[in-house]
Amino acid sequence: MLTVAQALAQARAIGVDRLDAQLILSHVLGQARSWVLAHDDAVLDKLRAKAVRAALTRRAIGEPLAYLLGEKEFYGLLLHVDTNVLVPRPDTEVLVDWALELLADMQAARVVDLGTGSGAIALAVKHGCPAATVFATDISRAALDVARANALRLALTVTFAPGSWWAALASQRFDLVLSNPPYIAGGDPHLAALQHEPALALTPGGDGLDALREIVGGAALHTAPGAWLLLEHGYDQAKAVQALLREHGFEGVRTRRDLAGQPRCTGAHR
Repeated sequence: MLTVAQALAQARAIGVDRLDAQLILSHVLGQARSWVLAHDDAVLDKLRAKAVRAALTRRAIGEPLAYLLGEKEFYGLLLHVDTNVLVPRPDTEVLVDWALELLADMQAARVVDLGTGSGAIALAVKHGCPAATVFATDISRAALDVARANALRLALTVTFAPGSWWAALASQRFDLVLSNPPYIAGGDPHLAALQHEPALALTPGGDGLDALREIVGGAALHTAPGAWLLLEHGYDQAKAVQALLREHGFEGVRTRRDLAGQPRCTGAHR
């Protein structure tokens, strides 16, 4: 027998945050968190007790809560996520804010999100600017399956294409290009804490800049005159990304900070 109170006590004993434990119970039991808070003495049947214990164990060893719940909110949209995609981060909303500001001054803009993962950026942009024609690419077909399912569930029209960066788009050109590519350096100690997320979406190895170099280097063939390129990057990569953009003929280079005040997104226009 396992009660809600006992499950929360077990979570605490293995180091799981109380809120996370409550959300896991809510998910497994199919009840609101408020119900969990009000029913400490509720008894879980054997199947649900087993599921709760398994989820708490996975959370205790560092698996993201979003994978256990199967969902994550991003820019007001509830997205399905699984281990084929990165968990969307609040800091990436800075990129969407910037994109929507630019789109407010564009007519019938063509937008592409390179390396879309769960579709978070592309879907948030389409939701915020329905008039935009939005494309999204990813080298992972499993990730694209997740993104397509999110688009279908949210009734947002985005065209998805499989392939590595620009290779997915043939000769198409865009007015606004967005990307949150893998940018963590291969030897970064933070990677150990991210072991449950797809490595392909986290790091290109080396100094972490290879994907950014490929995106900036190929942009001239896929952007219209005056087009903007906005890139998310590591907190210590802003100067390198600024230099890349200038080297490839972009102008008006600027960087925006994330919620913690770190340089997080850099953009420029042709």
